Amino acid sequence: MRIRLTRRCAWLGKSFLLLVCLWILYLVVGPSVPSLQGSASDSSHVRIGRFFTNTADDHPEDLSRPVYEKSPPDPNSPGEWGKAARLQLTPEEKKLEEESVERYALNIFVSDKISLHRHIQDNRMYECKAKKYDYRKLPTTSVVIAFYNEAWSTLLRTIHSVLETSPAVVLKEIILVDDFSDRVYLKTQLEDYISNLQRVRLIRTTKREGLVRARLIGATYAIGDVLTFLDCHCECVPGWLEPLLERIAENETAIVCPVIDTIDWNTYEFYMQTGEPMIGGFDWRLTFQWHAVPDYERRRRKSRIDSIRSPTMAGGLFAVSKNYFEYLGTYDTGMEVWGGENLELSFRVWQCHGTLEIHPCSHVGHVFPKRAPYARPNFLQNTARAAEVWMDDYKNHFYNRNPPARKENYGDISERKLLRERLKCESFDWYLKNVFPDLHVPEDRPGWHGAIHSIGISSECLDYNAPDHNPTGAHLSLFGCHGQGGNQFFEYTSQKEIRFNSVTELCAEVPARQTYIGMKYCPKDGESVPQNNIWEFKEDRTIYHPHSNMCITAYRTSEGRPDVQMKACDASDKNQQWRYE
Repeated sequence: MRIRLTRRCAWLGKSFLLLVCLWILYLVVGPSVPSLQGSASDSSHVRIGRFFTNTADDHPEDLSRPVYEKSPPDPNSPGEWGKAARLQLTPEEKKLEEESVERYALNIFVSDKISLHRHIQDNRMYECKAKKYDYRKLPTTSVVIAFYNEAWSTLLRTIHSVLETSPAVVLKEIILVDDFSDRVYLKTQLEDYISNLQRVRLIRTTKREGLVRARLIGATYAIGDVLTFLDCHCECVPGWLEPLLERIAENETAIVCPVIDTIDWNTYEFYMQTGEPMIGGFDWRLTFQWHAVPDYERRRRKSRIDSIRSPTMAGGLFAVSKNYFEYLGTYDTGMEVWGGENLELSFRVWQCHGTLEIHPCSHVGHVFPKRAPYARPNFLQNTARAAEVWMDDYKNHFYNRNPPARKENYGDISERKLLRERLKCESFDWYLKNVFPDLHVPEDRPGWHGAIHSIGISSECLDYNAPDHNPTGAHLSLFGCHGQGGNQFFEYTSQKEIRFNSVTELCAEVPARQTYIGMKYCPKDGESVPQNNIWEFKEDRTIYHPHSNMCITAYRTSEGRPDVQMKACDASDKNQQWRYE
């Protein structure tokens, strides 16, 4: 009996020891679960990743770990570290490349050769990279990515970039919203692909909704504390998400944008803004523009890694508390496709007591296409809705520069006006004085703004068409009158300036010893007007420039093309007579 008992105790001891060993083995091996990550081209680029399911209580020593870890960088891979991918192509490949650009407005042929998991060099400011976060106190987020007929490789690279740069403890999910795409590869093939990825969900609309409503559909299903909206052709820099979430944890009424870095549409070179980023603004056509950070904002910030207040946002990339987004009225669902929704939301958050900010430590690259990949015919309708709801009497400056917008059917805005009343929002005058005081407000005096018609060549109007990225790089010219405002809208101010201010504040001038009319940046409000900027509209309908002692004159070139020049004044010459319309 004693022998049996001794044997039984020995057997129990060995069993217990075996169980302890198995438990230790589980703790070591358990968190590493292999899953497939695909590539843009073939199975030779398939990678094995590790998915981490840690919560805030597990592995407290490293809560910054992403959902998937990137494989080591491949220096021989095209585009690695965000460098330009320049390929030697055969004539057949060159043709395929051109076809991809024509189809997507991006060089997808090159994109398909770049790893879906490429590394991007982290060139953020030292203070950004050194900053530590308390991950237990950060809110969670759902990343919403809406797409329509997006190319395979750019869409998947966006998804993998989020998974491989976002801490697992805060990334609840990626919600893909397919806005009724008709490309075959975005059907079953996409579903099969993302079925192998953790935390990625796909929602499909049953009809074309447009960006605004597609994003709202994704937001409806989101379970994170914060909604983070990204476009479908982005790449995130490590450390991009934490600054956005920390700022919203500090101030739930802040909408926070990352610094939007440029990814070249042709070579996919990643251009990072390593210094102070630009902030958003707008012109009086209600077109978004970038501006330098003003001095008063620099003085307000205590550190160069503090978030930067911005009058407007580009709109494609931002984070917002889900509760605050719903309180604020989400998107204006009366807007179609895309365009204008960014300014509408910008005006609303500021006028309704929130803030709009750009965080210099959060960087996301965005591929800006060669051209808009699809039309946005409702842009004027969308901007007219924004003007009618939020701009009060200042909306007239918008309509003056966009005459066709007066005829737009912008739909029922009664609910949006009730929202403004319910939230006790400020006036647009308050917004201009307190949020965007640097914006010049036009005078638009009756009879002194619009198109300037030539009486001598009656079909023609003064026109200014500046090259891209060089506002002062052209001369004033003549072009057929079109009545659309834009590049034929000029304002004659009480300071006797001829201002072209549809895009930026430019003033007409005559360079020394020249007969053409150039454009230069106008003086800021309160500064004196240079003599070369002063013009006089005479009763005889001539436009006189005292500094050069000449008048604006219409003429035809030897090829018969209408143009304009400065000549000695002659009131009897109809080519020197003009009228505002």
